[in-house]
Amino acid sequence: MAKHVGVKLPEDLVNVLKAGKTVVILATFSEKGLPHTTPIQCVYPKGDESILMTIHKDHTGYHNMVWQKKVMLCILDEGNVAYSVLGRAGVVRAPSSVHPLMNVVRIDIIDIKSDRSPLTRVEAGVRWTHSSLEAEELTKALMGELKELTKTL
Repeated sequence: MAKHVGVKLPEDLVNVLKAGKTVVILATFSEKGLPHTTPIQCVYPKGDESILMTIHKDHTGYHNMVWQKKVMLCILDEGNVAYSVLGRAGVVRAPSSVHPLMNVVRIDIIDIKSDRSPLTRVEAGVRWTHSSLEAEELTKALMGELKELTKTL
């Protein structure tokens, strides 16, 4: 059963986002009302009331969030971390200073709910690895950009 948490990121969720090891699922809606989900790897907390992320400028999820503004993030990870974050999206850097096809988006939190179940525990989130050395370098650079932006936004 879902439990309202508030508008501030809980400590366990901040730690998961800072670790940069799990895939966050972004949920958006199209102008036609069709749901769309997007796995996002580069996500970082900005304080305890916003989340920064990078997304490809041509991705359907990006276009949906620019049009609709409201998004939902689902984060599942080890230690029974299970949250859904409702937020309002706004583009803060287009293009990213790291890559011309990536944009940086800030999600200002509207509400957070805990999705922990009394019947089961989340043992691990969705994990990812780099497909090449170039991909690893790009990911590290994008995460570095997000970390720097937390200091200036």
